[in-house]
Amino acid sequence: MPREPRTPIGRAADAAGRAIGAAAEQHFRRRHVSRLRRTGHLSAQAPIGALGAGGFGVREGNDVRVLIDGEDAFAAMASAIEGARRTIHLTGWSADPAFAMSRADPRRTLGALLAGAGERGVRTRVLLWRGAPLPVIHPSRADNAAAARGFNAIDGVTCALDAHEYLLDCHHEKLLIVDDEIAFVGGLDLTALRSDRWDTTGHPPRDSDGWHDAAVRATGPVVADVVEHFGQRWGEVTGERLPASAVPEAMGTIAARLIRTIPERVYRFAPDGDFGALGAYLDVLGAAQRFVYLENQFLWAPEIVDVLAAKLRRPPRDDFRVVVVLPDHAHTGQDATLGQLSRLRDEDAGRRLLALTVQSEEPGHHVYVHAKIGIVDDRWLTVGSVNLNTHSLLNDTEVNLAFAVPDLARSVREDLFREHTGQDAAGVDPVAFVDGVLRPLAEEQTRRRAAGLPPTGRVRSVEQGGRRTDLLLGPISSIVVDG
Repeated sequence: MPREPRTPIGRAADAAGRAIGAAAEQHFRRRHVSRLRRTGHLSAQAPIGALGAGGFGVREGNDVRVLIDGEDAFAAMASAIEGARRTIHLTGWSADPAFAMSRADPRRTLGALLAGAGERGVRTRVLLWRGAPLPVIHPSRADNAAAARGFNAIDGVTCALDAHEYLLDCHHEKLLIVDDEIAFVGGLDLTALRSDRWDTTGHPPRDSDGWHDAAVRATGPVVADVVEHFGQRWGEVTGERLPASAVPEAMGTIAARLIRTIPERVYRFAPDGDFGALGAYLDVLGAAQRFVYLENQFLWAPEIVDVLAAKLRRPPRDDFRVVVVLPDHAHTGQDATLGQLSRLRDEDAGRRLLALTVQSEEPGHHVYVHAKIGIVDDRWLTVGSVNLNTHSLLNDTEVNLAFAVPDLARSVREDLFREHTGQDAAGVDPVAFVDGVLRPLAEEQTRRRAAGLPPTGRVRSVEQGGRRTDLLLGPISSIVVDG
């Protein structure tokens, strides 16, 4: 979308905003490098292997299903809970026993499923963040304390609240582990707080705004690492040491790695932290040759934007493309995201960048992009809870699974293209699809929106705000809430 013409005063204000923004970002870089050096994790800012650094290695022999949007993800989770024989372990930013896992049968709530498991002798452990210290931010401590009481009232369920945190940061990971054999890792909390996470790939109008998200269902040896991670946190919070579990046998052919964020000086089991998610993203984005596709709630982290900006400034090849899919208005930090997009657009002389948001084809209905998906060169894929902001990459607890598996990465990218455009992308070169389908569709929808016409497609371009606001307020808001 073309920028508004700038007056001399406007250009001077832009320059001032740019200078302040650059100074703020440089402050972040120095601060983050100092932290990583102090904790022995400076490799998280250097090339460190195809699946990233961190405390876990690559596990071969896994079976993986990537579940797009809540209808499929929650159905798979409900089925796993109903099949549980021994244990169910659940972590989240928040969760609600009353959350309906199915809309065909609203009685099939999370609490009802866990109660049924308890009647079969299954032991359930739920680990939630204790909540935000200020009651105006949700989930507040009162919100999650009430959720814990609800879970603890169910026979066979124990819920604990995790208070190991930095001020203004949280426990953000979303995990479900059944019998130490099946693990779900993704972006979906089992709650309707802020908005209902249950949605379909078509995002039809509902009582709540639409919600675009994703999760991975994994079986095989990598589940042992998800189990270990949960056990580490649970043991430190509750004092209960969970029994060791055997590594599951091979269930498929996919190599997988758990990558996570654990801040330093928060847990005894990781006193120096674990910044594998940051390392993985910097590594694979730095090595990208042709195509980067990112779906995320945020795009704030200066280190990530630095890598993308360098790629746009000096593309590895002429047909290099970067596609980012973001909310049309994030719950927090919208100025920060717009400011970083302004940086990327300044570096993009060849129309290689495409910044999109997902919209409903019904006027007045919104779709919130909450997925955390990264795909690079149709060869590397990650899905989980990691946002591309400093909270997720350095300060919260987060878990993703990463896969250096071309067939899987390509298949997921084709599924997402099909959902967002309604057109079959199977077998179509990703750059050709971006240039021939995705960009024209987004630009057409943006023109229709500007003309006050109803939408006829599911994606449009992320609109630009005033440059002075983007470049100045973006970094300032990051200092306040994303340091």
